[in-house]
Amino acid sequence: MIRFQLLATDPHSRARAGWLHTDHGSIPTPMFMPVGTRASVRAVAQRVLENDLDAPIILGNTYHLYLRPGPEILAEAGGLHRFMSWPRAILTDSGGYQIFSLASLRRITDEGVVFRSHIDGAYHHFTPESVVAFQRLLGSDVMMVLDECPPWPCEHSYMVEAVERTTRWAERAWRAWQASEPRYGHAQGLFAIVQGGTYEDLRRRSTQELLQWDFSGYAIGGLSVGEPAELMYAMTELVTELLPADKPRYLMGVGTPENILEAIARGVDLFDCVLPTRNGRNGMVFTTEGILNIRNARWARDFSPLDPGLPTEVSQRYTKAYVRHLFSVEEILALEIVSTQNLAFYLWLVREARRHILEGDFSAWKAELLPRIRRRL
Repeated sequence: MIRFQLLATDPHSRARAGWLHTDHGSIPTPMFMPVGTRASVRAVAQRVLENDLDAPIILGNTYHLYLRPGPEILAEAGGLHRFMSWPRAILTDSGGYQIFSLASLRRITDEGVVFRSHIDGAYHHFTPESVVAFQRLLGSDVMMVLDECPPWPCEHSYMVEAVERTTRWAERAWRAWQASEPRYGHAQGLFAIVQGGTYEDLRRRSTQELLQWDFSGYAIGGLSVGEPAELMYAMTELVTELLPADKPRYLMGVGTPENILEAIARGVDLFDCVLPTRNGRNGMVFTTEGILNIRNARWARDFSPLDPGLPTEVSQRYTKAYVRHLFSVEEILALEIVSTQNLAFYLWLVREARRHILEGDFSAWKAELLPRIRRRL
């Protein structure tokens, strides 16, 4: 079964440490989930994620997996775990974010969403029930409800409609979850998603309405879509204050290392973001000493480790000069090294946060660390 166990709360903030127990392993929280949108964390092999980085959970995307490889192949494979040879936990997004990111290719009704495929133009109808059914087929440990993620800024009147629709869809998804069974013998939880943009009244309303049903956990959606960081933090804190302490909280699509630490301080347990791998493929390296652009000429003769402060192999084995050389000659190994380094850093960050929450000095540690990891080298 999916169960959350709260261990400790920081005395000077809302930061908390716990365990999210799944049938594919227990996940220490707070935790960052590497994004494997199309059944692959880009440029990072499963053996690296499992053995070198010790990632306990990764994320997949329902919309993209529905288009390719599609339900038939995934069913024949025996679900997503078997298809991608991943033995640990998986969370699958519902496709709700694509309502935001693929606005020109979709039409929203009260029944669901009609998407026009960005691949071949074919039309596909997603409903709260069909999205739960497909995630049952995927076999993900944590499934997400279909929600509407409006853009920022957004008129209050439209946001009201989006919140009402998200609530109705959440109830339909919850009923579909209750009426169905897992296909592969392991438990599957279902998380609701709080919407409301940057409107306090609608965030409160969305949260309170979703608490009518006993979901396995609650996500905070509709943030990191262009709003100022201060508003993102304010909405996050507002929602976590309303959510039950015995359920996990997931801030979707966030974000920078600073964003993650600030959200942990406001009571968030789970995170995902494409930033460490996407930015890594463009030469941005996150390290315990700060952020560097490995393409810059200043690293051409720097033979120090990529990140002296991290014990992982990728951080210690390769020098900055070597990785810069790989980028300069367009060697594909560069993408693997930096993507792995950035995920190693993100996982180190949340594990250190957890350790300091348990030791009771998270707030002091965060204040000391932030200036160092946000600086550009």
